Amino acid sequence: MDRLSTVEASFLEAEDADRHLSMAIGALAVIDGPGPGRDELIAALSDRLGSVPRLRQVVHQRPLQVAAPELVVDNNFDITHHVRWAVVPQPADESALFRTVTDLMERRLDRDHPLWECWVIEGLPERRWVVLLKIHHCLADEVGAIRILTSISDAGTGALHETRVVEPPPPSKAPGLKVNPLTWAREIWRASLVGTEMAGQTARETGKFVAGLLSPNADAQRQGQVAGTRGYSAVRVPLKDVDTVCEVFGVTRNDVTLAAITDSFRAVLLRHGQQPRRNSLRTLIPVSMGSPEPMDRIDIRASAMLPFLPIEQKDPVKRLRVIHARQNRPEGSAAAHNADGLADHLPFMLSAWSIRLLMRLPQRSIVTLAAYVPGPRQRLQVLGRPVEMLLPIPPTAAPLSTVVSTLSYVDELVLGITADTDATPDADEIAGGIELGVARLLARALTRRRSRTKRVRRPAQPGSR
Repeated sequence: MDRLSTVEASFLEAEDADRHLSMAIGALAVIDGPGPGRDELIAALSDRLGSVPRLRQVVHQRPLQVAAPELVVDNNFDITHHVRWAVVPQPADESALFRTVTDLMERRLDRDHPLWECWVIEGLPERRWVVLLKIHHCLADEVGAIRILTSISDAGTGALHETRVVEPPPPSKAPGLKVNPLTWAREIWRASLVGTEMAGQTARETGKFVAGLLSPNADAQRQGQVAGTRGYSAVRVPLKDVDTVCEVFGVTRNDVTLAAITDSFRAVLLRHGQQPRRNSLRTLIPVSMGSPEPMDRIDIRASAMLPFLPIEQKDPVKRLRVIHARQNRPEGSAAAHNADGLADHLPFMLSAWSIRLLMRLPQRSIVTLAAYVPGPRQRLQVLGRPVEMLLPIPPTAAPLSTVVSTLSYVDELVLGITADTDATPDADEIAGGIELGVARLLARALTRRRSRTKRVRRPAQPGSR
């Protein structure tokens, strides 16, 4: 029996608080070659996914929420309930595929069964077909979803790129519950924020976050509950372009991704006659707190930071450098790790109540989420057929109007975006802006590199030694 952590269980509570919300995440593989027969595929999936216990366990809620839910073995497990087929409608292009994916992701997973589905999507031109893995966020994060999808491949999880690890600080003494009810209430509130936003904040950061939620922000005001439907889009950027920017300016791939996202949102604000402000774009950035594990460990091992991205900066390179400086503050990951532990030392009933209350508050602070997952370096194959594309599918996560997940695959950096279809900007607009943002940074990097080369090759002056 496996008990969910408070952070993991919070995704169930968030979903219960909003009937429009589906807290599933996904990964999409576009595969070349003729699709396999159904019996062949089901037999392969049954064999390759059998080593992941959570995929055969069902959520068991405790009476009156006296403790976090548990995962118990589903004695009636039948993989055919989880493997399903769909067809892309005409004209069967990328837009039609993305609409199909959005429709499938918005449907809630059945809690009477293990919380995952594997969709085989047919009908694409040029003998291509798609595998969409859909799994509830209480069972796995983006890293876990990619591990599961990679396990379906012929090479298994050995093909997965080793993820960057942030070592957690030495464990500190668990905080006890104080007698003062005001102190207790503050700790419950902090713990609910930990769960609701996938990570913990220190007392200082949580105070800032709560203040941001309750203070007006005209540029980012958003109601607590999700309404309407979501749209999905994706953009693929050559990794060599991103690595060129990293090399020239001494930053990371994640820095470049966040800078491009910032560029996209800045352009949207300017197009709509709004002035970008310092506090216009607060972004939830998950940080891995664990190490690469065998496939039987897909549980959530992440914390997060909540920085304001420098959307007010006009110069793309200055924005990139500010993001790099903020991302590398040493106190960030340690603070988040310490607050994460707090959530599991509070009564789950009170944490669950706080989470549901928080989900109903107007959300003005966080505009978007950006998660980065290093993926396989080598091209995967499924039943001897090459995987052409690997795309991350972010959750339709309230209270966030926009969610961005980033995945590296072979020689590409792939960004998947979900956004409200009736919101401004929509997913396609954000995707186009991100692609343009990377192009701007690449142009500046190439200019800087050429300038350095000219200085190195400048001929010596006559008479000089």
